[in-house]
Amino acid sequence: MSVGACARGMRDAFIDLFLGGRCLGCSHPGRALCVECAAQLPEQARLAWPVPSPPGLAPPWAAGEFSGLERAMIVALKERQSYALIGPLARQLALSVAAASAGLQGSSQLWLVPIPSRRQTVRRRGHDSTAALVRTAGRVLMRDPELASRFVVAPLLRLRSGVVDQAGLGAEARADNVAGSMYVPSPQLRRLLLRAGSAHVEAIVCDDVLTTGATAREGQRALAAVGISVRGVATVAATRRRQPNGRRR
Repeated sequence: MSVGACARGMRDAFIDLFLGGRCLGCSHPGRALCVECAAQLPEQARLAWPVPSPPGLAPPWAAGEFSGLERAMIVALKERQSYALIGPLARQLALSVAAASAGLQGSSQLWLVPIPSRRQTVRRRGHDSTAALVRTAGRVLMRDPELASRFVVAPLLRLRSGVVDQAGLGAEARADNVAGSMYVPSPQLRRLLLRAGSAHVEAIVCDDVLTTGATAREGQRALAAVGISVRGVATVAATRRRQPNGRRR
């Protein structure tokens, strides 16, 4: 066994002894995601169009499917404050951002805009997991010196009152729930535009999970309303949607 593997084993044993931690993938005692299970996560993003897709939705990218290990990781972060999972999940989100930004030309600046969470949800959970994932994904992308000046984490979107929890809602109900629900405050927009200077600006709407695409489309609409072009949608994972013939996509 290598020195590194031995050190990881001792650290995992310590975590299990004092915190009772286990890997979400294989139940190995220790960290929330062991090295072996982390190595099984996707290494590239794919286009993940919902079926049906909201008209005008920018190309949506996802690193994985919202099932199995990735679903367990997202739920654990959101509902059980498993902050150790922010890093692995943010790296998955960074894959989607990189795919959505492929072919970016010249001195263009790309704003990573997280979908906002409901205040009630943030209070209940004690944290905003989507915002944390986008911030960390931004840091992952900025490690590349050639890209560091290209990416800006821009939490521009705000939610109006009246939006209810989307869980359990169908595609039509989700679209109705979020229609007109987001806006961009002028002061924040002005500050970011001043920092961007003469650079051409585009945005990528970022979220943890893509379901029907209604929420991402609403974020896209709100940004377009203030003149910000949306290049794509980037998520950690996407649900599998049924096509009209009943098959799963």
